[in-house]
Amino acid sequence: MRRPHRRSVGAPVALAVPALIAIAFLLLPLAGVLARTSWRELGTHLTSPGVVEALKLSLLVSFWALGLSLLLGVPLAWLLARVRFPGAALVRSLVLLPMVLPPTVGGVALLLGFGRRGLLGPWLEDTFGITLPFHTSGAVVAATFVAMPFLVISLEGTLAGLRPAYEETAASLGASPVRVFRTVTLPMVAPGLAAGAALTWARALGEFGATITFAGNLPGTTQTLPLQVYLLLQDSPEAATSVSLLLLAIAMAVLVALRGRWAGGPAGRGGRVGRAGRSGGADRAGGPGPGALATDPADAPTAPVATTAPDALTPSADGRRTDTTVPAPGVAAPVTPVPREEWRLSAEVTGFTTLTLEAEPGTTIAVVGPNGAGKTTLLRALLGLTPRAHAGLRLGGLDVTARPPHRRGVAWVPQDGALFPHLSALANTAYGLRAHGVSRAEARRGAREWLDRLGVGHLAHRKPHQVSGGQAQRIALARALAARPRLLLLDEPLAALDQTTRAQVRHTLRRHLDGFGGVCLIVTHDPVEAVSLADRVLVLDAGRALQDASPAEVARNPRSPWVARMLGRNAWPGTFGSDGLKPADGGRLLVAEPLPDGAEALAVIAPEAVSVHRERPGGSPRNVWRGTVAEITSLGSRLRVLITSDEAPDLVAEITPQAAAELALADGAPVWTSVKATEVTIVPL
Repeated sequence: MRRPHRRSVGAPVALAVPALIAIAFLLLPLAGVLARTSWRELGTHLTSPGVVEALKLSLLVSFWALGLSLLLGVPLAWLLARVRFPGAALVRSLVLLPMVLPPTVGGVALLLGFGRRGLLGPWLEDTFGITLPFHTSGAVVAATFVAMPFLVISLEGTLAGLRPAYEETAASLGASPVRVFRTVTLPMVAPGLAAGAALTWARALGEFGATITFAGNLPGTTQTLPLQVYLLLQDSPEAATSVSLLLLAIAMAVLVALRGRWAGGPAGRGGRVGRAGRSGGADRAGGPGPGALATDPADAPTAPVATTAPDALTPSADGRRTDTTVPAPGVAAPVTPVPREEWRLSAEVTGFTTLTLEAEPGTTIAVVGPNGAGKTTLLRALLGLTPRAHAGLRLGGLDVTARPPHRRGVAWVPQDGALFPHLSALANTAYGLRAHGVSRAEARRGAREWLDRLGVGHLAHRKPHQVSGGQAQRIALARALAARPRLLLLDEPLAALDQTTRAQVRHTLRRHLDGFGGVCLIVTHDPVEAVSLADRVLVLDAGRALQDASPAEVARNPRSPWVARMLGRNAWPGTFGSDGLKPADGGRLLVAEPLPDGAEALAVIAPEAVSVHRERPGGSPRNVWRGTVAEITSLGSRLRVLITSDEAPDLVAEITPQAAAELALADGAPVWTSVKATEVTIVPL
């Protein structure tokens, strides 16, 4: 398909003219070098003994400076990007200081710090016999001092753009901080690291002022190529121009190779670091397109899916239950039965989220509540990843409260799965096993079994960007379960999926949670997920538990207005008085069984219990209000009508399209609503 041609917008003259002058200002010195270069003698100048010796020394110094910058600068960049500590702004200023200091001032500072009469110089000389000034090592120190900030600043920006979810997920799979840094962080920031390293090397190669001030200008010892240019200007300007052209060509080659990675040019805008996987079909690299959701056997809605019967978990010889589920053809291959270890959950959470949580092995708890209720804080407290809340946590007979995240046995699946983009599906799934010391062959065998169990074994060698959203979620779940966690935390794992894919993944998730011997907490905003996946529903609001009951009980008697509305009900919190319930938003509601005066309660009204009329109704309804139609939306074969009123809170009614046509309902139409007192459910608060 041909892309439509974009018309470029002409720049205003007031901006274009200064911009052209700036380009000419930058280009003219470079043009001067090219114009004054003696091209016939270029080879002779560049192969002269003095230039060759200076070039070798420059390469030696610049690569040593690059090595020191990597050794010291990478940890420093990580510290600035990932750790909050007092004085971080001061440290960042110190990193930037060599970039803005005059080079000679930098050299003087190095002399006063590392010189023979400096702060550290006498100790280095007396203890180790090291004298930095007027020595090649001094040139390395000077080049490192000036060039390392380029690496630190470049890498810090890349690390800041990398979502911590990848590193936190790796830690939840059992990887130590060093392993996370080595296997996840560094590979994912490799482009930024390479860009910073290239700039650091180029800057070290061209260093002049600090080197000549601190290390001197000794041929064969500290006389690098820039210093050679300085000397040649006095005796052989043509040769100085030729050597300058060489340095200019090297610098331009580095910048062209980076192509905007440092300055944010077009090549650097192709995608954000750490963006992996999508909620739709696979990308252009050859993964399945949108149609794959219908044709792929792992995601096909018509494919037969195995279910776990109540007796599918049978006791083994050692007393543990074994999952003997056999997946249906086309969904998952038969695999070796996995022993089921059982881990009871006992948690005491304090801080922003405050609650006590107890659950038996095999329990799935749906955590629901409005935004800011503390759902994610609860999960992160159980992981040990947030200072906002602290969890005293026991899993089975183990108290893991004081353990770091990677030693708790708590696996986390964030909303988008956070599959490591540089690893295949198989390597992703084997990651937790490898972090626990399992051999590579055994880890890959176990990972493949879990991928087969979840019906995505045929995707084992694909990268995350080559699979669909539903497939990515299955892989993320396989990775978490393969790590053999004691507690499984799922943070809205299906939120980014379309409705069809969500139903498929929900069915697969339910089937495999049935065989999980620990406790699973799943954060969701979807009432279908809460009902179909969970044994219990935990309702949070403002960090407190409002309700912890079975899905059926929560559906019958929701104690939270938000949950009632999530379930599609009208919810009016209020206080009882002599004339009925007085909703917080105004009005009055009569009920069949009122509570004592002053009692706080939640009135729950089903949308189908709300009658809509064009004239004031007569008869038995005791609750009648005048209102206006604000919105009409379709819900399957019925319509939901939002009605606003000055006499009562907003009310949602559910009617048939035929009734709406007979009433001639439209946005802005005046209507009357009525609710029978017997149709109101009162939940004491």
